[in-house]
Amino acid sequence: MSSSMGMASVFVLSSLLLSPLAMAEESPAFVAQNAARAATFEQHQAEQTARHQNDAKPQPEQAKASVSNDAQDS
Repeated sequence: MSSSMGMASVFVLSSLLLSPLAMAEESPAFVAQNAARAATFEQHQAEQTARHQNDAKPQPEQAKASVSNDAQDS
């Protein structure tokens, strides 16, 4: 009997302790905070992609310039 009471009390206490977390997921503030985080992350990803694309563009031009310099030396 004591083991079933212990299991019941663990179940009740865990549900009471975890209920604020469940409520937080539904609150408008939580949703707004997650939306702001997602927007910031997407903006950061877009900036990183643009920076990577800009860094990748000059490399072929530099390679062509080095080939033409080698051709002029010969």
